Amino acid sequence: MIFENKGKENTLETLHIALNAAKERGTTLVVASSAGDTLIELIKMQEELGTNVPMVMVGQAYGYPKQGVNIMTDERRAELTAAGVHIIHAAHALSGAERGISRKFSGAYPVEIMAHTLRMFGQGTKVCVEIAMMALDNGAIELNKPVVCVGGSARGADTACIITPAYTADCLDTKIHEILCKPGLY
Repeated sequence: MIFENKGKENTLETLHIALNAAKERGTTLVVASSAGDTLIELIKMQEELGTNVPMVMVGQAYGYPKQGVNIMTDERRAELTAAGVHIIHAAHALSGAERGISRKFSGAYPVEIMAHTLRMFGQGTKVCVEIAMMALDNGAIELNKPVVCVGGSARGADTACIITPAYTADCLDTKIHEILCKPGLY
């Protein structure tokens, strides 16, 4: 499915598509979220549908956007954990330390070029690939098993993909099997 616009307005439809795909395939949902709002919607949806698909939330690393702080509140973290969400926070797999080097030395480096190449399919596609690798690196999902990933262009979700990630050290072995939905880039 191709959405007319990008952004938060597509969150519920994206989650519905992703949840159905994960349920049909018996796999985990890996969802990008900073404050946890997208996961709250997913939890509500699972309750309404009577499903129990495993959920992993991949959030911003501590220190972004403000050093020493995480954007997710302790209350939200407790709420998501109580609902069975496995929460991880990590540096972005497709930028992280490399962005610090490129800023310092004013250059472009291979991982950033890979990220920009994935953005040719849309920001959400890049996010899906990135969070899949981050979840695998953190042991939140199984090696060599496809997962359904949900990402977005800013707030909310507008992209869902089926991906078998590799560890970031083997990032080029990652497989994008299907792009279930994304915004058109017109």
